[in-house]
Amino acid sequence: MPTVAVDKEDLYQRLGKVYTTEEFDHLCFEFGIELDDDLQTTAEVEEAARNGQPTERPQLKIEIPANRYDLLCIEGIARALRVFLQKDKTPAYRLVFPTGGEANLLTATIAPETAQVRPFFACAILRNVKFTPRSYASFIDLQDKLHQNICRRRQLVAIGTHDLDTLKPPFRYEARAPKNIKFMPLNKTKEYTAEELMTSEKHLAKYLPIIRDSPVYPIIYDSQERVLSMPPIINSEHSKITLDTKNIFVDVTATDETKLNIVVNMVATMFSEYAADQYTIEPVRVVYPSGKSVIYPDISSRHTTARVSYINGCTGLSLKAEEIGTLLQRMSLIAHPSPIDPDNLLVEIPCTRPDIFHECDIMEDAAIGYGFNNLPKTFPATGTVAQPLAVSKLSDLVRREWAMAGWVEVLPLILCSHDENFGWLNRVDDNKTAVKLANPKTAEYQVIRTSLLPGLLKTIRENRKHPLPVKIFEASDVAFKDPALERQARNVRHAGAVWCNKTAGFEVVCGLLDRIMAMLEVPRILASDKKAKHGYYLLENEDPTFFPGRAAKILYRLKGNPPFSSSQMSQSPLTDTQHPTGPAFVTSPTGAEATKPSTFDNLKSTLSSVLPSIGSSLPKDLDIGVIGILHPSVLEKFEINFPCSALEFTLEPFMQEITPVWADES
Repeated sequence: MPTVAVDKEDLYQRLGKVYTTEEFDHLCFEFGIELDDDLQTTAEVEEAARNGQPTERPQLKIEIPANRYDLLCIEGIARALRVFLQKDKTPAYRLVFPTGGEANLLTATIAPETAQVRPFFACAILRNVKFTPRSYASFIDLQDKLHQNICRRRQLVAIGTHDLDTLKPPFRYEARAPKNIKFMPLNKTKEYTAEELMTSEKHLAKYLPIIRDSPVYPIIYDSQERVLSMPPIINSEHSKITLDTKNIFVDVTATDETKLNIVVNMVATMFSEYAADQYTIEPVRVVYPSGKSVIYPDISSRHTTARVSYINGCTGLSLKAEEIGTLLQRMSLIAHPSPIDPDNLLVEIPCTRPDIFHECDIMEDAAIGYGFNNLPKTFPATGTVAQPLAVSKLSDLVRREWAMAGWVEVLPLILCSHDENFGWLNRVDDNKTAVKLANPKTAEYQVIRTSLLPGLLKTIRENRKHPLPVKIFEASDVAFKDPALERQARNVRHAGAVWCNKTAGFEVVCGLLDRIMAMLEVPRILASDKKAKHGYYLLENEDPTFFPGRAAKILYRLKGNPPFSSSQMSQSPLTDTQHPTGPAFVTSPTGAEATKPSTFDNLKSTLSSVLPSIGSSLPKDLDIGVIGILHPSVLEKFEINFPCSALEFTLEPFMQEITPVWADES
């Protein structure tokens, strides 16, 4: 959450009381913010001054909710706390038109080319402002806090403030080719082209990528072709604000219209208290390329309703509508009982509270106004008993048994790189399996894993100095694309283990599989045993992740019909093309060759007449996983110098319906 540093003496003066650290900490807690730090007391500052040491005014660091943009400066914090303490009423912000009325409003025109880069534009004017050094610093700091917060480091919104007396309206918001833009940037003594700014100013480096690849750059001019700013990069030196500035012109450009309105309202309302006519703002007419004319800022209140019964039900109170209205007024909301429905409150939300969206937000403010510590403590009217999900209960069984067998559980991240999930395991991405991140921040986190093996192998790589053998396991989720679901993806619970030693230890992971199957009461059966109604077996399989001839897939025969379809219950760690149906998998011939029986076909036909058909039983059995000795190329890519055997299978076919603990089992 954002942390705001405010001058302690200035804040206490605004609140009309000097607080101890404990008292102010309690006030912050009651209001829903947090005192993060009390940097030096006044006595400590005075002592340092007497000793000739450099001193700064004592400050308070206050942590505020991320969506309370009205609390990002000392002006907003003091205003909100005074209303909360019922020392003031919610300020009534007003738009004041210039002499001559609406017809004489200053105008800003938006050029059509701005749609290519930052299409939205808003303005506001603060008249007859009186700055002090501290209020001026707060004005600059608020812009920086907004830029880092809701503006997303200027990517969504950028703010510019200018000395209106140095400019001549009307204004034009345009977008021009970089070579056609030239002006003197803030704190510079010579003019630069936009192209030169993009290469010479290192302190602007973090903002340059926002518009660098655009064919046109946004630029704001007055009627005499003087540049105000090149958003979102830098303002002009010509219109620079100083302590002597009296009339402030605020421009806001954005790619998001909702955030545009929030930001221009915050800047205008927070510092309208320094205007000669307090809490007044002069609007500006903005003309869009379509000819539509909009007056900014829009500081009108929003109106909504909240049910008294809902607020009382959530808080455990029994308050009347008038009493709840008084609580909401402490939170800068204006509420009155509905003349039509006594259960309804008519709530007026000021422009400084864009964090209020739903009825639950109003209920929360009423609870804060009442005091969370003052809410009645009662037992729930109904008793509930928690119980684990079936898949979680199954996972806990696997984890417990494998841990008791001497294996170490690991918890790697569910995100991995594309190469780790596919290329390093010698697997091919079919673009139908893995869920990929659209804008990964690093190459290490590009896809949601479809196998537990990358995480297990990376864990061994990072613990290469650990004494051998290394035997680790994980029972957690992987994810797959699933177009049949609304969310287009699903999680599947897998269990996996890797043994690393001087010898491959294939028999060790086989024993681990046998152990957990015994605990799940799943017997080992033969693949050719058609009479067995339940069990599991291994079937040799060629898999590029594993050493040739040293891999097998795990097949599971369920009792009766499965509770879910096989596509819902299980997803093999490998694709179907990597799991051919049986060891004698042969590609069918095509064309003329298909009509001529081969020697193999004749042999197969003869054997089928005298031996049980193994293949005929396979479609009824679920391919739930894979076991084998990892291929040397896989180990090389993960920088592992010893042979490893691995096991991975899905747990979901083994889930059983859990009887609720409150049900009558008899």
